This record gives sequence, structure tokens and C-alpha cells, in this order.
Amino acid sequence: MTYSRQDYNQAVEQIRLKTDLQPTVGLVLGSGLGSLADTLENRVAIPYAEIPGWPLSTVHGHSGQLVIGYLEGQVVAAQQGRAHFYEGYTMQQVTFPIRVMHALGVNTVILTNAAGGLNKNYHVGDLMLLNDHINFVGMAGSNPLVGPNDDSVGPRFLGMAQTYDRDLRQLAHQAADQVGITLHEGVYVCLAGPNFETPAEIRMLRGMGADAVGMSTAHEVIVARHAGMRVMACSGITNECIDQVDSELEANHEEVLEAGKVLVPRLTAILRGVLRTL
Repeated sequence: MTYSRQDYNQAVEQIRLKTDLQPTVGLVLGSGLGSLADTLENRVAIPYAEIPGWPLSTVHGHSGQLVIGYLEGQVVAAQQGRAHFYEGYTMQQVTFPIRVMHALGVNTVILTNAAGGLNKNYHVGDLMLLNDHINFVGMAGSNPLVGPNDDSVGPRFLGMAQTYDRDLRQLAHQAADQVGITLHEGVYVCLAGPNFETPAEIRMLRGMGADAVGMSTAHEVIVARHAGMRVMACSGITNECIDQVDSELEANHEEVLEAGKVLVPRLTAILRGVLRTL
């Protein structure tokens, strides 16, 4: 499935029927992290089903609505839940919301996700700021930029050397330091899912230099950068990766959601600090 500018504009028109606010910052909230959108002031919540073309979230922990309101003086459009490739959507469908945000006037996107901690220094409840990623799904051929390119939006061949905005990362570290939160910085690896990784896969990914692993974010980041948007992304470490076949432990989605309860206040403090200084 491919979309045209008309498809994005139809979604924008429907959103603007619900609110006059003009967001300039987009938030994408991952598993267990959606409650951050509840903190927006003068908020308007629009169910995804009411926005033409918008993919519906089917995963527990993703509420499935776009919330627009104020956060630290910034007008923010927050995705309370996202669609994933493993749900059966195409990459163009998964990244449709990013295209719509751009059409709404958003110029800065902050993405969050739940991730497994590959780095042995990471623990459940930690936060990792992304400074790079390894996109296995895109490298295997499922890239959201495959298909016709709109040269008026972005280039056919997109450079990815400076994907995660250095100034935004600096603001995030400053915000974390101010409230005494440890904020790691590292490499996120994106896999297709929906199964969690085998111990052998964990050892391979760790050996490649990845610090956290998840099933989202990289394709959304690619589309945001294609459109010229500034990008910041943060992983909440919701489980420690299992790298031994005889371990008594097993990863599951319930622990991801449970860890979100710890992560939300920490993530909220950092995002508020970043938004205050934008």
C-alpha cells in the first residue's frame, strides 16, 4: 500500500475538525508509556478510527488515540499507542502517522519505546537515549521509503549518519541530570517481532554493538528524517535479555507493561525538561 499527499491531507482535515491547536512537536508513545499523554493540558483525544487512513493499534498497552494539547508550553501531538509491522501492517501504514504529523506542521518528533536491555550495564527501569540504530527489518527489504518518492518531501536516497539530533540529546541529558535520573546513551536494534529473541540472537546482537532491542521506532525515524524533522528517541528498558538456553527466565509482554509504571515518571521528567528548553 502506498499513500499520496491527498491521503495525508484528508487525515489532517479530520484532525483539524476536532481542534484548532497547531502542534509543532510530535510524541510517539510505546508499550506501557501511553499514560504520558494524559498529562497534556487542554487535551483533545481523537480515536485512531476517526482519522482516515490511520492504522489501528491492536496491542495491549496501546490505547489507540491521538492526543493534542499543551506540555510545558509546547503544542504537542501525542500518539497514545502505535501500529507495528508484526501486526500485519505495511511499513507505509506503520509510518502513516509520522507523515500526517509532518503535514500538521510538526517539525520535531520524540519517540519512545519499550526495549530489552542488551547492554549488561542496563537494568529494568533504566532509560536509554538513542544515538544510532541498526534496522534489521529495513536492511532485509521492508523499508518505509521503498516505492515512489515524493521529491518535494524528501530525497530518494536518504543519508542516516546524523539521524538523532545532537542538540536534543544534549537537552535530554541536561534534563536528566537536573532531576537525578540516570540516562544511558546507545544503539537500538530493530527487529520485526512479535516473538522475543532467542539466547543465540541476543548474543549475536550484543556482539554487534547494540545496547537495546525492540520492534519499532527505526522505520518511524527514517520517515521523520526523510521529511526533514528533528528526531529524538528514548528506550525504556523493560526487561533484561536472556542469553542462556537453560535460564529459568522467560521474556513476556506483561513484564513490559509492568515496567512502564516505573518508567513513565522518569520519562515524563526528561521530556518535560526537553520541551521547556526547546
